Amino acid sequence: MKPHRRLRRGRRPVRDTRPLKGRRHPPPVGLAGVEVLVVGYFSARQQRYAALMDELADTVTALGARVVGRSVQRRGVSDGGVKAMDRPYSSRTLVSAGKAREIACARAETGAGAVVFLNPLTDHQRNVLAEILGCPVLSAADLRPPPSESG
Repeated sequence: MKPHRRLRRGRRPVRDTRPLKGRRHPPPVGLAGVEVLVVGYFSARQQRYAALMDELADTVTALGARVVGRSVQRRGVSDGGVKAMDRPYSSRTLVSAGKAREIACARAETGAGAVVFLNPLTDHQRNVLAEILGCPVLSAADLRPPPSESG
């Protein structure tokens, strides 16, 4: 029988924050011949967001995919967003709910077979976004080959 976790008074149990032994990568999705949407989330302080999006589009194109659309979410452009500029809009999807719907509509219109985010995504964000968008969701980190473990 599992021992019960002790609750600190009025708080949730402490989460285990130890790093995972190895980074889990999503199953490889062949991008050759696939139409792809690229998405980026940036703070208003990031001035070269267009150049970063161009680099991601070039990387995706080099893998044989065709970029059919781009979407950018900027935080901190309005007065209310300045205070929380470096945080994601949503821990579930990284982007706001409205932007997620906008990306889903763009994916449906273009018939894109995958969506690639410039930002790193957690497994939970990837799963939620894949369910909302109806296609595989990758991050730019997933496009790079995993580091070789020689030692």
